[in-house]
Amino acid sequence: MPEPAASVATQTPPSGAAPPQEIAGWRWAPVWVLAYVALLFAPGFAETVLSLGALTMLVKLALGRMRTGPRLLSDAAWALTSALFAAYWLPELVSAIDAVDPARALREAAVDLRYLPFLWLVAAAVASARGRRITFGGLALILAVWTVDALLQALLGGLESPLFQAIDAAKHAISGHGMCTAAELALVDRLGGVLGPCNLKLGQVIASFSPFLLYAAGRRFGVAGWLVATALTGVVVVLAGSRASWITFALVLLLSGWRLLGWQKLLALFACGLIALVVLDRASPQVHERLVRTAHIVSGDGSGVDDALSGRARIWRAAGCMIAEHPLNGVGARGFREAFPACDPTPGVNTSWGYGPALHAHQLVLEVLSETGAFGLLLWLAGMALAWRAWAVADAQARERARPAMVALAVTVFPLNTHLAFYSTFWGGLTLLLAALYAGSLLAQPRSE
Repeated sequence: MPEPAASVATQTPPSGAAPPQEIAGWRWAPVWVLAYVALLFAPGFAETVLSLGALTMLVKLALGRMRTGPRLLSDAAWALTSALFAAYWLPELVSAIDAVDPARALREAAVDLRYLPFLWLVAAAVASARGRRITFGGLALILAVWTVDALLQALLGGLESPLFQAIDAAKHAISGHGMCTAAELALVDRLGGVLGPCNLKLGQVIASFSPFLLYAAGRRFGVAGWLVATALTGVVVVLAGSRASWITFALVLLLSGWRLLGWQKLLALFACGLIALVVLDRASPQVHERLVRTAHIVSGDGSGVDDALSGRARIWRAAGCMIAEHPLNGVGARGFREAFPACDPTPGVNTSWGYGPALHAHQLVLEVLSETGAFGLLLWLAGMALAWRAWAVADAQARERARPAMVALAVTVFPLNTHLAFYSTFWGGLTLLLAALYAGSLLAQPRSE
């Protein structure tokens, strides 16, 4: 459905030049995007939506070549979305040449090809004003529902949130067993929310996607709405337990709050946040345990630092060993666990994750270098440079419409933090989704000059 004329760039083209063709996107694309995010509590269903969406987009593109009409994406959006995918995917492919497990590395690269048409679909979802309104508004609504659900879980003190209880009941009715095993339930030490007690990634997901909720609340209800959304989301992020998500959410507040509040009020907000953290430290044993563990970093000895980092110091040392032994193209995408035993600095020692190999490097730069080598890091840096260049040359209107996606993507890949695995299906898919939302919204319409 064509975008209203008022939303299209209105500058007069040079004399004799044809005006830029309007970009309409695809009216059904937001449905695929929102369905994928809403189904994250069931990763198998979410992956099915992603794959079907990718196939549907390929069919849509094939049919589109047979007729004329409004375009799905601007040329710049096609180019940037494809380039960001290449910066992610080509390191996977090259890493398979001499990977620790070449078959798995090649399989990962082949499976991840489906991301390209899905990213085109995501970019098309935000190519028009209507599509952006539905997509960004829908993401904000999903985050609001998840936040309220997690707060209810915290207030009721249960292992499962109300939404997850309903999901688990449906799973029992269909298959005769629940979403989580008894062993997984016994290990729960933080708020799981809608993702459940056996997929404790709520903090990272809420923190990375919180810009959509905060910007929507700010636009609709002003400063008061932004502050209320910030307070409620912040409580959930802290109770979800991941200290990496605390840093991510602090960056969201920094990037979104300074324009709305100014620096002085933003500093006052962070001071209030520290007071709230002290209160939660007294009220929540899980938050208290994480703050006590964090304090071990000042002990000065290696064991204290490793305990404060939940065993990550040992993992990072192993990643350094892999980088030294495979400097050009790494040990292979998702090959960290196979290469870990040969590089483990303290083999056989029990740590925070128990016995057995670490699954990934828990840090973006180390993951890229250890699994895809210097070649992979150069391509990732090239992708980031292209994303930044697109932002630098965009006009104020383009930046404003892309700001929520830009902040979400920037805080997710912020290198001075610990991370989930970017070459995993769960976190890799969400990161690429944010990249496509950014490219599609920033370059939604062609430049008129």
